[in-house]
Formats: sequence, C-alpha cells, structure tokens
Amino acid sequence: MRLARAAPLLVRSAATTATAAPAAALKAGDALRSRRRRFTEDDVAAYAGVSGDRNPVHLDDAFARGTGGFQGGRVVHGMLVASLFPALIASHFPGAVYASQSLKFAAPVHVGDEVVAQVKALHIKAAGARHIVKFATKCFRDDDEETLAIDGEAMAFLPTLQLKAEAME
Repeated sequence: MRLARAAPLLVRSAATTATAAPAAALKAGDALRSRRRRFTEDDVAAYAGVSGDRNPVHLDDAFARGTGGFQGGRVVHGMLVASLFPALIASHFPGAVYASQSLKFAAPVHVGDEVVAQVKALHIKAAGARHIVKFATKCFRDDDEETLAIDGEAMAFLPTLQLKAEAME
C-alpha cells in the first residue's frame, strides 16, 4: 500500500496540548492519520476474483463509460475502497474487532484515482476489558480532499485505547 504525505497518526483538537507522553490514549474527537491509496487495475481484478463481483462497470472501460455512464471509466468496487477503514483502525489498535459499518457511496472512485480515508472517534464506551468505539468514516477522492466518495460510521471493539507506541507523533 502506498502512503503519500507523512502525517501524524493521531490528530487532536486545538485544545489538546502537545506534551510528549509515553503513550496516547484515544479520546472522542480524535482522528486517526489519514491513509492515502491509489487503486490499480490489478487491485480491481484481484478483488473481482476474490469477491466474485465481476460487474462490467468495474472491469470493462468501454462498458463503464457507455452503458454505465461513468465518464471517468472503470469504477473501483465500493467495498474495496471501504476496506481502508478497518485497515486504518487495526493498524493503530492491533486486535480490534470490526462490528459494523454503514456506508453511503457519494461519488465514484475510478481506477487510478487517489483517495484518502479518514477515521474519527465519535463515542467511546467501556465494555469490560474492551472498549466500544463509534467512528465517523470518510473517504475523499483527489488530492484536494473535497470530493466525498464514501461517508459512513463504523463500530469497533478495541482491546485498548492506547495507540501503538510507534503511532505517536
């Protein structure tokens, strides 16, 4: 996976101080570092093979442009793009268990488009030794991060609220 610009792994609100701490704990309002990805033809073909979704809007450029009405050509499977969300959460919280995800596909992502996935903690609830966290999940198309491609919410069980040590700024 290709990550573009370097960015902090955890983004705090303006009220958060920048003191160095041994480990950061996730709080409501925190956003995990955005993950950038450009989906290739090979990615789409591999996903079609694994999922069985061989809709020609994903695999045939002429069909996508003509019959499908997608002027930008072939469209990346929405669920493939949405897979960035659990990957981002699990990269910060190994052992996280994804429980649910709602998605609204707002704009197509075409093969070759760069997207950026963003995940923000909305609500945190203790559940025994684990934590239930509700996240806002957004994926933007293009470098300007203005074209919303996917909007949704996820629920995950985290074994801890502590970010991995290497995840600190």
